[in-house]
Amino acid sequence: METITLDVTEFANGGYAVGRASRGRTVFVPYALPGEKVKAAIHTEKNKVAYAHLQQVLKASSERVEPRCPHFGVCGGCHFQHMSYEAQLRGKQAVVVDQMLRIGNVKDAPVRATLPHPQPWDYGMEMSLSPIAGGGVGFWSPAEKQIIPIESCPITRPELVDLLHDVDLELPGLRKLTLRVGDDEALLAAVEVDGVEPPDLEADFPLSVVIVLPDDTAVNLIGDNFTIQAIKGRDFRISAGCYLPPSAAGMELVVETVRRYAGLTGVEQVLELYSGVGMLTAFLAQGVAAVVAIEMNPDAVADTAVNVDADHVSLYEGTVEEVLPELDIKPDVLVLHPPAEGLSREAAKAVAGLRPSRIVYVSSDIATLARDGRAFGRDGYNLVEVQPIDTRPQTFHMDVVGVWEK
Repeated sequence: METITLDVTEFANGGYAVGRASRGRTVFVPYALPGEKVKAAIHTEKNKVAYAHLQQVLKASSERVEPRCPHFGVCGGCHFQHMSYEAQLRGKQAVVVDQMLRIGNVKDAPVRATLPHPQPWDYGMEMSLSPIAGGGVGFWSPAEKQIIPIESCPITRPELVDLLHDVDLELPGLRKLTLRVGDDEALLAAVEVDGVEPPDLEADFPLSVVIVLPDDTAVNLIGDNFTIQAIKGRDFRISAGCYLPPSAAGMELVVETVRRYAGLTGVEQVLELYSGVGMLTAFLAQGVAAVVAIEMNPDAVADTAVNVDADHVSLYEGTVEEVLPELDIKPDVLVLHPPAEGLSREAAKAVAGLRPSRIVYVSSDIATLARDGRAFGRDGYNLVEVQPIDTRPQTFHMDVVGVWEK
């Protein structure tokens, strides 16, 4: 491996810092900070783009801090524990500006300062773990290229870390174990195994256990197949195979931002795509004439029926590609919260034909928001504003909400 000395200049999407090296190369280095001089070892290079391991910090940034977690740098769950929280927020905003330019083709995009999380530690309501060869479960380590055991996790609720230590699970065919905690401190373990035969399990302390099937629906093995989470003072049932926000506080910031951008006055017809368990649906319904929501996961649809009890809300089960062309609807406001991969070609085509006055797009991947936003621009929409929200402190992940108007 080639070893180089690098002046780090900026952040890039995916948790990397970036510097320029000899022969016009752009070098991506994790765990470095803009303003630092570092020694790095290049391990991959193609077309003047290189990826390197950080070997030594020769000149440290004033924003560099001591990580809290002993697994940091080995476990792949966190990327930013080595920098101050203020620097994390500025870095995420800079990444959004960069992605809106590079992918969205928007120069000087109107990107607001990142909304800070009120609790940057101990916030995570879920742990997703994989089996370790030889027994036990843990996290994937990019550094060691294998699953490693975890003793502590300072970004996760302490109840889940305690549960991890209490679980003794030797399950043939286990692919994934997800632990969740609800607002009432109820604990849930969701297992994904090869095949669909339910395993024989026992729990000797209060714990719900479910098996998650390949279609993301859940079957009870012990107790309930859902947890209860409060968002802005309202309880939501969330089944085991359905999307769970990283934290309640972060989701509340998303809800507030979506409502602000939707600009509801009480007379609008709103179409919501990828509506999940109805967290946005419930709050959109408070200020509109009607909401039509589309969601493909049957358990999420069932949860929404419990979570949202309103006559002016219509809920359709199925994919956006299947359901949307069958609807005769002309929404004033379109709200989308697609998965990280964004809109498929078919979904984008169906969305383009709706011609709403306003589009509010929520994404956990700024690259796909920028890509889909560029398509909105071709369809005659102007980008009004983009709001990064730090829903997952200490990581490069965030939620981003953008609003476009015709």
